[in-house]
Amino acid sequence: MWDYSEKVQDHFFNPRNAGAVAQANATGDVGSLSCGDALRLTLKVNPETDIIEDAGFQTFGCGSAVASSSALTEMIKGMKVDDALKISNQDIADYLDGLPPEKMHCSVMGREALQAAVANYRGEEWVDDHEEGALICKCFAVDAVLIEETIRANNLSTVEEVTNYTKAGGGCSACFEGIEEILNMVLEERAELEAAAPPPPPEPVKPAKAPLTNLQRMRRIEHTLEAIRPQLQADRGDIELVEVDFDKKIAFVNLSGACSGCQMAAATLGGVQQRVMEDLGEFIRVLPATEMGKF
Repeated sequence: MWDYSEKVQDHFFNPRNAGAVAQANATGDVGSLSCGDALRLTLKVNPETDIIEDAGFQTFGCGSAVASSSALTEMIKGMKVDDALKISNQDIADYLDGLPPEKMHCSVMGREALQAAVANYRGEEWVDDHEEGALICKCFAVDAVLIEETIRANNLSTVEEVTNYTKAGGGCSACFEGIEEILNMVLEERAELEAAAPPPPPEPVKPAKAPLTNLQRMRRIEHTLEAIRPQLQADRGDIELVEVDFDKKIAFVNLSGACSGCQMAAATLGGVQQRVMEDLGEFIRVLPATEMGKF
């Protein structure tokens, strides 16, 4: 179970600045629905003073994504554009009194959305496409530049941390080797710079948390699906949990309405699966109930 601060919970249950800003003159889009996280940040910037007068967000993602987006809009309102660009993903997490390590990618997504919106305001092209050979994680479209920048900015030291902050490797895990190459390069540079410095004190060992019961895991999955349903219902679709086989790590669901037979059903299930895995804290497949007899 994720350990959410009171501020994270407050910004999730009472999000600030949700929705698009009227008369916005800056828009930043990052992520994708098929990857399970998407964020649109809209800004109203005074062109004479460069001050961000208003900010709003629309997000498809977990509670941490909503809270991070809400916090970001509160932080940047009233700031000059150049000052807003100095905000890091760690600043967003600190504003919320911390995020669980597995949810830090939500703050990274907020920082990228701000960069994209400012580029749009300035008439510049902000492209998250990838040069050939630079794409490391195909599942979540994460390139080498983002991985390296995130490792340096957040002082990361393990592949698991890179996955928590960028989602790279959170799908099929085929890109772990590429992540390790970038991580080792940065660690070698860091070791050279810190060779003369004393080693940092060891981090205290956190007591292991009791594993969830199957009933608790079932309720966690149901809670996640309930959070997703309004977004599907807005497009005249719906989803319901049918059965969970924890031994085989499969959750069977029914897609109904416009989602039933939709060409994007596979992408929708992929996004749902990512949300469920993040909220549950373990790997589990999400499949249509029509495939129950195959397992």
